[in-house]
Amino acid sequence: MSITRTLDPPLDPPPSARRARKQRAAAPRRTWRQALRRDWQLYSLAVLPVVFFVVFRYLPMIGNIIAFRRYVPGGSLFGEKWVGLRYFRMFMQDPEFWHVFTNTLILGGVTLLFTFPLPIVLALLLNEVRSAKLKRLVQSVSYLPHFLSIVVVAGLIMQLLSVNGAVNQGLRALGHTPIPFLQQPQWFRTIYVSSEVWQGIGWGTILYLAALTTIDHQLYEQARIDGANRWRQTWHVTLPGIRPTMVTLLILNIGTFMAVGFEKILLLYNPLTYPTADVIPTYLYRVGVVSGSFSYGAAIGLFESVIGLVLVVAANRISRRAVGAGLW
Repeated sequence: MSITRTLDPPLDPPPSARRARKQRAAAPRRTWRQALRRDWQLYSLAVLPVVFFVVFRYLPMIGNIIAFRRYVPGGSLFGEKWVGLRYFRMFMQDPEFWHVFTNTLILGGVTLLFTFPLPIVLALLLNEVRSAKLKRLVQSVSYLPHFLSIVVVAGLIMQLLSVNGAVNQGLRALGHTPIPFLQQPQWFRTIYVSSEVWQGIGWGTILYLAALTTIDHQLYEQARIDGANRWRQTWHVTLPGIRPTMVTLLILNIGTFMAVGFEKILLLYNPLTYPTADVIPTYLYRVGVVSGSFSYGAAIGLFESVIGLVLVVAANRISRRAVGAGLW
């Protein structure tokens, strides 16, 4: 089905508009000093974010040099001796690293599979709700978990799924044997992904609802005139209208694909669930921070960051070729 828009024939602009256009084209471009002098109030709003990123994001990147040098606590800040790719070869030959690498791919992939499309579905459903009170209620209930601390969320999960928790109390009432969810590796991925969906679906929905407000309502009217039902309107009007937002969030999610949820996993996992719960960030924490192998941990972190950068660049390039939209 094609949706066409009736346009009036183009009219020649009036002479005043043509003169204004020529004056704008002939006017000299402002230098950055002139722009800064004129709009310094607006530029001042960017000072604190820029300082934050410089201090907490870019300056710490200098520390990556210890991935190529032997670092001794208490010694030189940039390591004592150049060792080249020694630490990279170490984790490439470590079977435990490839085990946690596989866990990271599986857990990150499953998380992305559920946490990316579900906010879109919820936003589309809420967009069809005509009761303003019901819509606000569902929005409030769905996005409030986003503001809970990771420690609070982990505590809730541990209390609910403990042997004497609410879930197992319900299983006992139904005549089933209690299940030690947090001690069995096969349950960890289900628990983690479910908690991520519960905590993040509302926040993502807000972003898509904001994008839905930018769609021209005349397109829906023209679609109804052409005989399109609600499903076809959603497919041909709504989804193309929010496609730039979808693409942007997808690329950002792919960029954090390897990081997974370090804090939540660290709080929920234990040695019994290492076979499915141990991922690169938690492995890096144990061998780099707890064991004091800072150079080895820096090499693993640099490897993870390079993979994330490659994923973002590749996803952006594929997106621009496939749908014509991307981050840059």
